[in-house]
Amino acid sequence: MNKTIFVAALLAATAAAADDKATIAALDTQYQAAVKANNADTMANILAPDFVLVVGSGKVYTTADLLQGARDKSTIYEHQEEDAGTQTVRVWGDTAVVTAKLWLVGQTGGKPFDRKLWFSDTYHRTKDGWRYVFGQASLALPEEK
Repeated sequence: MNKTIFVAALLAATAAAADDKATIAALDTQYQAAVKANNADTMANILAPDFVLVVGSGKVYTTADLLQGARDKSTIYEHQEEDAGTQTVRVWGDTAVVTAKLWLVGQTGGKPFDRKLWFSDTYHRTKDGWRYVFGQASLALPEEK
């Protein structure tokens, strides 16, 4: 392979990786907004059928669990957004991981909550586009002083 072809291929790969990062960042932001709005249809379009979420307490949630919770509106969010500037997206071929600090305010079962936590969301590129396949969330972080 001559140097010009190699450089062109490297530039194309770099551009594709940047496009993937932007796509995943936007998709994860769209997912967070869908959770906040209890929009089960949008969540279903992003979640993989075999999705699993493991939270800091050790509880495990599936796609069906999250969609049912959204439909039932068992949790009402006033705030459910990433802290500005904390989102990092890493892409390795057909796998991407988003890490960010999330601020959650709302109520579940009539009980209020206000907490921040770190999460990592793993996406996989399928024939139908990127799908959210695995999530992991930390315990609530101590209050900042």
